[in-house]
Amino acid sequence: MQQVYVKFNNVEQVTNFINIIDKIDINFDLGMGNRTVDAKSVIGVFGLDLTKPQLLRYDSDDHRIMEKITPFLAAAE
Repeated sequence: MQQVYVKFNNVEQVTNFINIIDKIDINFDLGMGNRTVDAKSVIGVFGLDLTKPQLLRYDSDDHRIMEKITPFLAAAE
């Protein structure tokens, strides 16, 4: 299981992110605490508090996934 924090600055970033991961044939979960949604669900993602970094979880060791989502990674705080 891989876990990284992602952060979106605008609606376009969210839609680009969803379009990228939607082409990958694994499950992605996004959220914090007890509020977790399917990261491929536009409605689910927009239901989160996107002003804060969200934890993205997925079960794959494919390094190409990390390359694709790197633009959305949250800066270390």
